[in-house]
Amino acid sequence: MKKLHDAVDRFAYSHPRFGIPGLIRYIVFGTAIVYLLLQFSSYSAISFLTFNWAMVLRGELWRLVTFIFVPGSTSPLWLLLSLYFTYFIGTLLEREWGTAKFNLYYFSGVVLTILTGIISHYAFGYSTISGTGYVSMAMFLAFAALYPDMQVLLFFFIPIKVKWIALVDVALFLLEILGSLARLDLFGALLPVVALLNFLVFFWTDLVSALGYQRSRSRHQHSHQTIQFKSAVRAQRQKEADRGYRHKCAVCGRTDTDFPELEFRYCSRCAGYHCFCADHIFNHEHFTQ
Repeated sequence: MKKLHDAVDRFAYSHPRFGIPGLIRYIVFGTAIVYLLLQFSSYSAISFLTFNWAMVLRGELWRLVTFIFVPGSTSPLWLLLSLYFTYFIGTLLEREWGTAKFNLYYFSGVVLTILTGIISHYAFGYSTISGTGYVSMAMFLAFAALYPDMQVLLFFFIPIKVKWIALVDVALFLLEILGSLARLDLFGALLPVVALLNFLVFFWTDLVSALGYQRSRSRHQHSHQTIQFKSAVRAQRQKEADRGYRHKCAVCGRTDTDFPELEFRYCSRCAGYHCFCADHIFNHEHFTQ
């Protein structure tokens, strides 16, 4: 997986002009056009645009591309939200990655979807694919991985961080996989799996680094030294609570409880830790023992 990730980065770096600039604009525009056509006809009228390997073998090669533009929903509100977020996310990803890497991410998802359809055709006798919904969901996961704390307006008025929507996205992936397996629909289970596989290839190094950091942090938090330090802090706080003050001047005896506006400092020239108020920090005899 790491080798594939590194190969993608090397290719994108070596071929910055690869791909179609502003690709997501064409995807959104093409989907909107197909949706408008759908309003003046039945779904069967645009079925010639869907991916079907049997039809491709008969010479209908356009299906290898046109299925990308078939909308995943006939609801105008849902389609509007979907196209808006697709354009927003795609634009940010291309700006962050560059045209080459963004095109690789999108088209590798499309190619994996096509390969899944071909395998399904020979294995299960079924290979019709309408739209690239799982590719778009994987694109959102990439956006969430890069901008986890960015706030977006869900349904245009509910502010929410991207990482929480991403958790819902992952849950939908898992539910679709489990639901398809429960129905013995192996083709339906493969489509979300390959979309997640595409995401893992591009973010493998980041995910491994994040997991390594979490393990290191967990070991540190539960290490003997950390536990001892936490215990010492709790003991010190309990000691301060019992005696009723935190700082006490070694000269005049005033405390931060009795004089909260008074500043206290520790002298670095005294042996041990001795606290002094602002009036005596520079005016005292240094402790030698």
